[in-house]
Amino acid sequence: MTHLANKTIWITGASSGIGEALAKLAAQRGAKLVLSSRRETELERVRQSCPRPHDVAVLPVDLANVDDAQALAARAASYFGPIDVLVNNAGISQRTAMLDTDMAAYRQLMEIDLFAPMALTKALAPGWVERGNGHVVVVSSVFGYIAMARRTGYAAAKHALHGFFDSARIELGHRGVKFTLACPGFVRTNVSVNALGPGGLPYGKSDHDIDGGMDPLVCAEKIWRAVEADRYEVTIAGVERVAVLFKRFLPLRWYTAFARRLRVN
Repeated sequence: MTHLANKTIWITGASSGIGEALAKLAAQRGAKLVLSSRRETELERVRQSCPRPHDVAVLPVDLANVDDAQALAARAASYFGPIDVLVNNAGISQRTAMLDTDMAAYRQLMEIDLFAPMALTKALAPGWVERGNGHVVVVSSVFGYIAMARRTGYAAAKHALHGFFDSARIELGHRGVKFTLACPGFVRTNVSVNALGPGGLPYGKSDHDIDGGMDPLVCAEKIWRAVEADRYEVTIAGVERVAVLFKRFLPLRWYTAFARRLRVN
């Protein structure tokens, strides 16, 4: 079991949505927090909304440009000591078809959704192995299992996350490093508004499915319960779980026909 009380937890993408909810619930459980995102003002708002704000530090960072993950990890550890739990939550989605998406947009998406979690985990992992204790939480998506139109880069990044962290678990799981992949479905966040739209600009609109999705606090509670239970993986979804099951158990041509019929933004 992983208990959050008195743990030092570093959460990326903590200025809103699932990351903000994870921060508030972890603070309620007695953790010390390092919160990261690009928006320092919003991080400070989240810090002030947590119990015991003095146990919460703000570390602004643009994960599209992680030049020195080792130095960044050292800064995170400078507030409350070594990082016990890393939550790779920051991410960006996509709302463009493959033929309309240039490679610069794909590279930006991969930097944030894939390479930044890899880099931060690699920076912290040697210390975890040395101490024989550490936990990395990866907020993936149901798109780590399935594919849909207008999500080519997003689905690719999430599938790659699973490959990387499943392999890392095999290498380090017996050396005290724990891995939990959380795969939410639709959650009421700004993921659609902030997604990459035409020309690489923010999409600027919220999807109907996102608007009707799960409350971020409900999602965050399910994630922390999975972490506390040392679960390898957890799917947090409603009706979208059907697509996951279809992809897993139906012939691929059937799933492809099913996905083509879905209305996606």
